[in-house]
Amino acid sequence: MPVILAILGALGAAIFYYIRSRGPISSGRDLIEAASEVRLAARRFGFKRNANRHPAEDIEDPKVAIGGIAVAFLEMDTLPSQESHIEMIREMQNATHVSLKDAEELVVLGRWLMSECGGPEQAVSRLARKLYKLREAEQLAPLMQILNAIGTSSNDGLSDRQRDALADIKTAFKL
Repeated sequence: MPVILAILGALGAAIFYYIRSRGPISSGRDLIEAASEVRLAARRFGFKRNANRHPAEDIEDPKVAIGGIAVAFLEMDTLPSQESHIEMIREMQNATHVSLKDAEELVVLGRWLMSECGGPEQAVSRLARKLYKLREAEQLAPLMQILNAIGTSSNDGLSDRQRDALADIKTAFKL
């Protein structure tokens, strides 16, 4: 009887440790999938990163810069809601004339660019300057359409950080 209890105890411990070891493995897979999503989105929009330059300087498509600014602008709100996120994607799809899948990929790439810039404030100012260099004031209308949708989807209106970001965009576009 004690031998059977010892075997059952060892079997229970083995099952317990097996189940516990599956958690980090699935977390690692999720991390690899997230990195893969960013890489595929970047490839789809023709984004190529050079070794000795900041990623924002390598942007050639204005839609990528608009996506980065939109994500950073949304992140400046206290706690962005799921509705605000969905509204941003929907408005990005309409303003930039892309499919829903492309708009979602622009959001993924924009979030990565925002993290590479060091936060939402730095991302807005840097990406707005880059967007102005790419197409000057031509891209201001789609950008403002998206930012307006983000602002109206929030219950409290624009936060102070978002107002400062709009001032940075105005400065970048020399308005």
